[in-house]
Order: sequence, then C-alpha cells, then structure tokens
Amino acid sequence: MNQLKKIIIITIVFNLTGYFSSLTAQQINGHVYEVSENQKKPLVGVNVYWLNTTIGTVTDANGYFEINRKEPHLKNLIFSYVGYRNDTVDISDGKSHIHITLVASKELQETVIETRGSGAYISRLEPTFTEVITSHELQRAACCNLSESFETNPSVDVSYSDAITGAKQIELLGLSGIYSQILTENIPSVRGPAIPYGLLYVPGPWMSSIHISKGTSAVINGYESITGQINVEYKKPEDSEKFFLNVYTNDLGKVESSITSAHQINDNWYTMILAHGEYLNRPTDHNKNTFMDHPLVKKYNVMNRYRYDKPGKMESMFGFRILEEDRNAGQMPNAAPEDVLYKAHIKTSRYEAFAKTGFFSQRNPSRSLGTIFSGTYHKQNSIFGNNTYDVIHQNFYANIIHETPFINNHHTLNSGVSFNYDHFDETINNEGQHKEEIVPGVFTQYTYNNQSNWSAIAGIRYDHHNLHGHLITPRFHSRLDINENITWRASIGKGYRMANIFAENPLLFMNSREIYMEERLLPEEAINYGTSITYNFFIVGRESTFSTEFYRTDFNNQVIINLDRNPREIHIYNLDGQSYSNSAQASFSTEPINRLDFLAAIRWTDVKTTYDEELKSKPLVNTYKGLISLSYLTKNNKWQIDLTSQFNGRSRLPDTSLLPEIYQKPSYAPSYTILNSQITYKRKNWDIYLGVENLTSYVQKDPIISYENPYGDYFDAGFIWGPIMPRMFYAGLRFSIE
Repeated sequence: MNQLKKIIIITIVFNLTGYFSSLTAQQINGHVYEVSENQKKPLVGVNVYWLNTTIGTVTDANGYFEINRKEPHLKNLIFSYVGYRNDTVDISDGKSHIHITLVASKELQETVIETRGSGAYISRLEPTFTEVITSHELQRAACCNLSESFETNPSVDVSYSDAITGAKQIELLGLSGIYSQILTENIPSVRGPAIPYGLLYVPGPWMSSIHISKGTSAVINGYESITGQINVEYKKPEDSEKFFLNVYTNDLGKVESSITSAHQINDNWYTMILAHGEYLNRPTDHNKNTFMDHPLVKKYNVMNRYRYDKPGKMESMFGFRILEEDRNAGQMPNAAPEDVLYKAHIKTSRYEAFAKTGFFSQRNPSRSLGTIFSGTYHKQNSIFGNNTYDVIHQNFYANIIHETPFINNHHTLNSGVSFNYDHFDETINNEGQHKEEIVPGVFTQYTYNNQSNWSAIAGIRYDHHNLHGHLITPRFHSRLDINENITWRASIGKGYRMANIFAENPLLFMNSREIYMEERLLPEEAINYGTSITYNFFIVGRESTFSTEFYRTDFNNQVIINLDRNPREIHIYNLDGQSYSNSAQASFSTEPINRLDFLAAIRWTDVKTTYDEELKSKPLVNTYKGLISLSYLTKNNKWQIDLTSQFNGRSRLPDTSLLPEIYQKPSYAPSYTILNSQITYKRKNWDIYLGVENLTSYVQKDPIISYENPYGDYFDAGFIWGPIMPRMFYAGLRFSIE
C-alpha cells in the first residue's frame, strides 16, 4: 500500500505541473438533440464538421461532441444527420458551448420519413477502420460487463478461457485479446494479471461507448497494439443523467446492480459517482460432472470522477477507483470429502487513480499539450486445487502529447514522451519471483488531411526496455474517399508485447500437466497490415452500409504455449518458424422497413503457427463466424425486440492421441449456433427488459477431461471450444432521472 500511496502522490504532482503548461486551440463542445414525444432526446452519430472542410467528429451516445477550432477563419459549424434538416451554427462570436435541436424532415410529397440513430456504426472520419458501439447498442443485450458487450458485434469474439473460474478472453482478427490493446479513455487498463478477469471489471451500465480500431493503432498510445485497439468511454460527469439505476437478475441466482450519479457543483466543476455490485452464491451443475458450471462471486466496484472545465482556457478530469472481488469455483460442495474437494479461489483487490489535463490558450491557438497519468495497484491471491498463485502488480503510466499544425492547416505534427513502469511480485507454489519493467519512450506522428477526400497518418516511436533494449515501432494509416459513398482505408505497422505467462494464463494451473519453460522469453513482435472498403448507399431511401476488410498479422517472434507435444506436458518457448493470422470479413447493415435494424456479417479466419517444426492451425480458433442481428422498435417507441444469431465454425483441438482412449478428443470441434433474444418495454424514465441467452441450450459436452479425478494424471480444464452454460433467462430494470 506504501507503493500505492507513492504512485498517487506522483500522479497528483505530475498533474499539478500540467497547470503551468500551455495548451490548445479553442475547443467547441455541446449536445445535439431531437424532439420525440414532446421530449428532448440526444441524437447519436450526428456529423459535426466545419464548413468547406472534412475536419469533423460525430456525437456519442449522449448526443455529445467535441471539436477543435484550430484556425480563426473557421466560423460555421455544420450539423448533418440522415432524415433531419442540416443546420449551421455561427461561432464567430466566441461561443464554446452549443446546444442544438435538429428538426426531422417530416414530409416529402406526402411520404413520411422516420429514422432512429444506429446503435453501432463505422466511423467515416477516422483514418483507422473504427467501429463504434454506443450505449443504445449495449442495451440490446444484458451487457453486465465489457465481456458481454460484443454479442451483437461481428468483429470481436468472447469466450471462456477455462471451464472452472469464469475467466473471459476476447479474440480480434483471429488472435487472442492479449494482442489487442484495451484502454479506458485512452489509458491502458487490461494488462498483466487483469487480463483473465479484467473484462469483467468494467460494468456495462458505466459505459457510454466502445471504439474498436482494427490493425495497429496510432503510436501515441504505445507499442503494444498488434491486431487492434479497444477503447472504452465511460459516462461523463458533465453530460450524464443525474441518476441512473440498472438492476439485473438471472435464473442462476445472480444479482447485479449499477448506479451512476452525476452532479454539477458550479459553473466549472462536475463530479460523478459510479458504483456496481455483484452477488452469486447458488452453485449449479447442469452437466453432472461434479464441477460448478459457474463461479460464486461477490464483488463491489466504485469509481469517483471529477471534471474541471473553464471554457476556452483549460479542462481536467481526474478520479480514483476501488474494486474488490471474491471468486470461488471448483467442485460442488458435496462432490467429495472436504479435504480432497477440488477448489478454485481467486481474491482480487484493485486500486486505480488517474488524471488527464488540458489547457487552451488564445495566444498560442495552433499548439496543444495534453497529459495523462495513471497508477494501479493490483493484488491477487489464487488457489487452483493443489496449485497456488499470488501476484502483486504495480503500474505507473505517463503520456505527454504535444500537437502543432505547420505549413498550413493540412499538416499536423504530434510528438511526445511516455513512461511505463511495471513491477510484478509473483509467488508460484511457494516459489517467489520478481520482475521490474521500466520503459521510457518518445514518439512523433505526422498527419495530412487535404480537407477534401484524403487523410494519412505516419508515426514512429522509440522505447527503451530495461530488460529487452531498443523497441522501434513504425506505423502508417491512410483513408481515401473515392467518392461521396465509398471510403478506402489501408494500414501497416509493427507492434510488441511482453508476455507475463502465469499472470495471463491461469489455465496453466488447472491441469495435471508438467510445465517446461524451455528458454528465456523474448518480446513478442509482429507486423500487421490490412485494407478495407466501406460503401454507404441508400435502399428505398434508407441508409445502408456494406464493408469488406482483410488483415494479416506476421510474427517475427511469438511466445508459444505448446499443448500438442505431449498431453501431459506444456512446453513454453520462443517461436521457431512461421506464425501468422489471416482474417477477412464482410458485413451489411440496413433498415429494410421502418424501425427495423438489420445486420449480417461473415468472417473467415486462417491462423497457423509452427509447433515442433510443423505448421499447424492454432488450436481453439474458429475457422469462420457468421452473425445475423435484428432489432425492431415499435411505432410508439414502447417495445423493442432484439434477436442475434451467431454461427461458429469448427476449430482444431490440441492433440490427445497419447491419452487413454476414454479421454481422447476428436481432432476438430464441431460448428455450432448460438441464439440470444431480448424484449424491452420502454417508458419515460424507465425500461424493463427480459431476455434469454443460448436459446437452444447448446453446450460443449465434457469440458473437463478426467473430471472424476481432479488430482489424477489426466485432469485438464482448458479444452474450451464452445458454450459451457445452457439456456439462461434474465430480467432487469433501468431507471434514470435526467
């Protein structure tokens, strides 16, 4: 805890030093609304841009936008949204806060035009291929946490990483989520021991939007992104509801509740409390293998955020967060005598503090400076049968970014310095080990935008790792509007990551295999490149989108966890040979009839790695995935019906041919389909929702090998290729006061 206090003090000191720095051009922000049922409601995805330029942004789930005015000649701000009349606001009088209500185009030759904002969309302005999931999309499913936020998204797969603890993992572009950088408001968050359970630490009702960027991200946020970046935006103190309550329960006996409350202290100060609690204490065993189908969980999660906003001069956001979780799993209480009962227990304490500061100066309108500081203390004590794993992870992160246009407003240069400190104290079966990573870095990034149809970003960063030396990371992104309907993007870049094998892979402790660490592990290094085309068009007057994409990742080095060599052993070593991932996806979204949103997508994945001089398909990766999603809102806006179908292709399983015949598995897992549905009843300030997950109750049979003898020679809880939970019903209530 003394280390945590030091980190918080350092964070505050660095934050205060930012107050003596100079920052940016004038920032314009505000909200865009519509009038529906005699009430003002926020409009999502409104295009906001400067007249005669392509400098712009879009409104978020709360109708909120921010846009910089970098040149004094920019005076007219355009607001554009399909089905609504465009509007223009003159800000030459120095306005910095704008609240505008768009008027629907109601009648054209006696034809009524109706529209509603899309819950998810592809950003048209970003040079990177970025999908945005709004809070409206998140509410189409239970979405109790970040891991459940991608059920209606075709790009990100979420699955259990083992059959005991309930740990979740994501997959993007055919590769594990460890190769995707996960941030909360541009602060790296799910790292180290937080990787197995960190997706469960972000409550769904806290989020305002999720931004999924594919391919290597900008160098500003570090060197870790290889396949993409997932950035979570929390609700903001200045534009959130005064009070919001979400209560959820399901037929497993799980109860969750989330509360958010925002308050304006005065003209400049805002604050917000976000609280979440989870309780599940009823064990179940549907497949009769003596192991609980899900862990028993007690968790509370609290965040306090403050915002200081002095229009035209400065703004700052800072806060802290506390999380405590007690997770119990393993065999059913009466499955065996207490002294031989297989138990899994994970107790986590996590504390975070952060500060982000910005300034606005009229004397230096062409320059900007931003600072981000964060500190994390993560303590985890774990028991997995006869194995124990304890870890304390301390992290300090700093990022200082300077931005300046040069030559003219078509060219922008970002440069800055970063610093990342990680300290790991691990105890594995009573054997301690320590690791300290100190990584200072510098970066520069050039952006060209001709304010017509082309923009490009070229960046490079240099980091020095105290254990691994020099890391050089070049990246490039380009966006071209071929015409007003078709956008082409391309990207290429390098990424690195440092593997923390035991912290990131608790499944290593949930089997009877012997672990062989064959050599000193080197940084994982890969090049990712890809391209995409997005086509926006109209069908019977309704906007539709078709997109295609292809990405490839080639590893120069990868940490290999070899489960094929011997089913009673795990061999860990650096890549010796070839390893790559190919991912191709096509998606189509439209509104075929009034108030019905339709999305269809198909993705093909080819992931291969060299195991013992043989190039094989990576185990437990689906060869294809299909998704069909429907959302219908009745004319009176009171009932919403959602249905999602996921089609999952077969995947290769690790070799079990040397096991006794009773424990052998086929070479490939079968394909399967998952159906989820929800119905929501909406009133003025509250919603009631009922839903079902895994409607057909399809489950993987025998997810645990040798479950009858968990301390025997063949026990293994890591062969998870499909659902392990049968049909599950849930219900919930959302209540808000604006």
